[in-house]
Parts: sequence; structure tokens; C-alpha cells
Amino acid sequence: MKQSEDRKKSSSKFKDSLLNTLKGMLFPISAVIFALFVSVFFVMWAKNLGFGESASLLFRSLWKGSFGTKFNFMETLVFTTPLIFTGLAHSLAFKTGLFNIGVEGQFIIGMITAAIVGQIPGIPHILHILLIIATGMLAGGAWAWVPGILKAKLGTNEVVNSIMMNFIGMYLSNYLVMGPFRKPGTASTQLIQDSAKLTRFVSPNDRVNTALFIAIGFAILVYILLWKTTTGYELRAVGTNPDASEYGGISINKNIILAMVLSGALAGLGGATHTSGIQYQANQLFGFPNFGFDGITVALVAKSNPIGVIFSALLFGALNYSSAGLQVVGIPSQIASLIQGIVILFIAAEYGFKIIGAKISAKRKKEAVVNE
Repeated sequence: MKQSEDRKKSSSKFKDSLLNTLKGMLFPISAVIFALFVSVFFVMWAKNLGFGESASLLFRSLWKGSFGTKFNFMETLVFTTPLIFTGLAHSLAFKTGLFNIGVEGQFIIGMITAAIVGQIPGIPHILHILLIIATGMLAGGAWAWVPGILKAKLGTNEVVNSIMMNFIGMYLSNYLVMGPFRKPGTASTQLIQDSAKLTRFVSPNDRVNTALFIAIGFAILVYILLWKTTTGYELRAVGTNPDASEYGGISINKNIILAMVLSGALAGLGGATHTSGIQYQANQLFGFPNFGFDGITVALVAKSNPIGVIFSALLFGALNYSSAGLQVVGIPSQIASLIQGIVILFIAAEYGFKIIGAKISAKRKKEAVVNE
């Protein structure tokens, strides 16, 4: 009898959790749908077509350019993989009340680290891959530790510090690529050893590789960390209410540093696997790769849920890859960026309304107490 009651309670908790998750995803999904709806009007303006024809052309082009063929589907997964890592990096920071905008620089540091470590000869394949994963995470974590320690010890804004670290990371990478590790006559490093290359599990011509499974595996690990461990509880508590957390004996400074380091480690791992699985070398950068910045949108749409990040990354991976194909039918490729921008605006508005609502509610409670 007791076991039956426990099962019912467990089933009820699961249903409630699932229902709350679906409710939480309702607004981001609505924002994406609205963004697609608005983008149709820009297609109407660009192509001088009616609404129905423009909508059909846009959605058909997006689908065909991302999932319409086997090659396009494989390339969509290639674009999705780094977005899972950067989306997870931002999600973990968001859950702790931090904005690690330096994910872009941490991703770059992971790329150049893998390009250097990948050139070491004579290492067995499995060990070489593990070494690249470990050093990529260490490099990314160390890069994020700087704004983390400044935030914890000096109270400086992590946004400003991590933005500066982005530029330092890009120019450091360029110095290494064009300096001590340059391949003569090129603007890139030497190719990494075969033992350092991640396996392309479909065919050598399809760039999708085992980094996709590593990304999904880490999404599950981050979920377990945040919701199934004491450490994750402390990280989320600091993000929800720092004052109450400190009163309860949780170290705010320790968790700020830990969250930044873990976030940077995920970003560094994304960069390392991108080099090891896709590029096989580091190239001179004339601008940011933007995987870190796109990860902000991925995390926001997923509501910082690590499992939701997988599907959110797939959505924006498809948009990013199919954007080039839009030009073939005369649609501006910037439509994909437009969709992302509208989504960010709507989700930011949701957070703004929540903050305003909380302030109004607190003010009313205060007035009620005074009147009593």
C-alpha cells in the first residue's frame, strides 16, 4: 500500500515538473513563431510578393536549406554542435545570476589550445582526444576564472571584464597562429595529428562528428549537476537570492568563481572539439566566430534548461546554416539574424515584465503592512 502511494506521488511530481517545463517553454516558442511571422513581411518587401507566397517561399527555403537533404541535415548538425556547448555555458552562468558574455573568447581559447595540443605526435588516439578535451576545458575555465575572481573579490562587473577578455583571447590566438605556430605561407597553424581528430561517424565527407555526442552528454551532465547535486543547488540558490543564500551559509564568492570556471570550461570544450572535429587547425581571425554570442540566444530560448539547450541549438543551427541558401532565392541572408534579434527582444521583455511585476507586488505588500 505504501509503495503504491509512493509511486503515485512520484508520478504526480513528474507530471507537475513536465507541466511546469512546458509552461516555461511556451513563451520562447511563441517568440520564435512571432519572429518567423514578422520576417515574412521583410520577404514581402524584398521580393514584392503577397503574404502567402512570401511565407511559403521563406519556410520552404529554411526547411530545404537545413533539413531538405542529407548533406544539409548533416551540416545543420555541424552548426548545432558548438551552439550546444556555448548554450550550456551561458545557461550555467545564468542559473547563478551571472552574464558570462566572455563565452566567445573562451571558445576561441579552446580552439587555439586544441590546435597546439593536437600537433603533438606519437600519442594514441583515445589519449590524444582526452588530452584535447581536458586542455580545452582547462584553458576555457582559466580564461573565465579571471572575470570570475574579479567579480568575487573586487565586485567588478563580469560583463565588462569578460567582454575585454574576448578581445584579448582573439588577439592572443592570432599572435600564436601568425607567430610561433604558423604554417609557412598560410594564415593558419599546421594541421593537427590524425590521432587528435574526432571521428566523423557518417562518412569522411560529412563533417558531423562525435563532438555532437560529447555535447549531448555534457548537456545531461550539466542537468544532473544543477538539479541533482548539492553543488548545483548552491549555484541555483545564489542565482535566485544571493542574500538568502549567504544567510543560509552558502558562499556567494565561491559559487560565483565556480560558475564562471565551469561556464568557461564548457565554452573551451566547444572550441576544442570544433578544432578537433571540423577545422583541424586554427586560422587567423578577422572577427569573432560568433558561436559564443549565438549561445546567448540559445540559452534564453531554452530558459537555461540544459536539455532544452539541445533543441534550441538545433533550431538556431538550422537558421544559421540555411541563411546562406536564402540568398539563392533572393531573400536577404540577414533574415536569420533578424529572427534571433526579435526572439531576444521578446524574451528580454518577458524578464523585464517579471521584474516590474515583482517590484509592484513588493510595493503593494509594503503598503498593506503600513496600512495595517
